[in-house]
Amino acid sequence: MKVTVDVVSYPMEVPFAITGHVFHDTDTVCVTVEDDGFVGRGESVGSYYLDETAISMKADLDTVIAKITASTTPESLQDLMPLCGARNALDCALWDLRAKRSGKRIWDLLAISPKELITVFTVGMEDVAVMAQRAAEATQFPQLKIKLNGDQPIERLEAIRAARPDATLVIDVNQGWSFAELKEYLPACQKLGVAMIEQPLPRGEDAQLEGFKSIVPLGADESCLGLSEFEQAAERYDVLNIKLDKCGGLTEGLALVRAAQKKNMQLMVGNMTGTSLSMAPSYVIAQFCQFVDIDGPLLLAHDIENGLEYRSGGTVGLPSALLWG
Repeated sequence: MKVTVDVVSYPMEVPFAITGHVFHDTDTVCVTVEDDGFVGRGESVGSYYLDETAISMKADLDTVIAKITASTTPESLQDLMPLCGARNALDCALWDLRAKRSGKRIWDLLAISPKELITVFTVGMEDVAVMAQRAAEATQFPQLKIKLNGDQPIERLEAIRAARPDATLVIDVNQGWSFAELKEYLPACQKLGVAMIEQPLPRGEDAQLEGFKSIVPLGADESCLGLSEFEQAAERYDVLNIKLDKCGGLTEGLALVRAAQKKNMQLMVGNMTGTSLSMAPSYVIAQFCQFVDIDGPLLLAHDIENGLEYRSGGTVGLPSALLWG
């Protein structure tokens, strides 16, 4: 088995702002695994809030490359590496290799009848008027995800709702509110027709949500990295956001789907603004989700070759075999 690890940077179309951060580029680690003429690929951006970078993920991968053999599978990889962004890239590459070796698509391997998806389009934090303008311009997307923090959140929402009275709105606070602020903003969010509020409170400071009945569904993102944190998150949140970058790959992502289904918990698939190579395995998870966020390539200045097709109405075409899986 030959394993190659590359660091590749992609500039953002425009600077992308969330709570506490502004991103000008997306730095990815791309893993290629080759065996007997078959090639599998995987990509990861990692989690900035865990201090993961493309360089640190490459270093993590370099430590395990010698242990990767032709018999390594996505399942056995879970014992070789802990949950991390680096494992995501390798895990997804191994799934791609499995599909290539078998001559089957990922859907056949997982016994899934795939359906095309509708993704949200993400509006980053900018001036109120600019956010409203970006929402108004995104007419092909019936669903919008709005990045907010504690700075004029309701004013921003009101402006966006006025610009797009037709759109389904999801809020992503990225740990930017206190519990008091959440309770203060909830009535306005309900009035403005917000479908879900993602990660309102800081990771590690959301125990206050246990027993709290929110009038708008609340989603766990940073507060649930993987299976080990699922049970706690299920006690506090209505929706689980599965991101392969944080949970360590498609293998654990699928396990999270099964755990959430047993709890009748709603699901969302998210992304860390990677290319279509990151979105393709997320497309698998999205088959089980009520909320779909795989718009990462749309926020980049350019995507990779054979990328996903984003169509009118927010529809995203199935990944091609040339891309992944």
